[in-house]
Amino acid sequence: MHDEPIRSRFSDRTAVQQDRTVQQGVLIAVIDLHPIQATVSELVRQLTRDPGDFCERDAVERAVFDLAGVGLLHRHDFRNRPDSLVAPTQAALVANDLLLDEGGDDARIA
Repeated sequence: MHDEPIRSRFSDRTAVQQDRTVQQGVLIAVIDLHPIQATVSELVRQLTRDPGDFCERDAVERAVFDLAGVGLLHRHDFRNRPDSLVAPTQAALVANDLLLDEGGDDARIA
């Protein structure tokens, strides 16, 4: 994902499409790191070209907030630190396993 900044990758896409793509990237990164919990800052560094760029950082922070809001991520905030820890929920892990199951042809509902 480091090929080009988030902003330039999405210049021809709607805001909803841009948000969805960033959410997908965040969710995949968090699931790949599991059981390790990452901080939001670590995700920003991993998923953006320039972590100091407000637009790129904001896109990742909004994705974390939105995914936590729909129950796909746990976001652990602390009073004494500015950053949050992020981990996938059990629902996200199960959904990921179901979607990636290559032997699922026999399990289809008729």
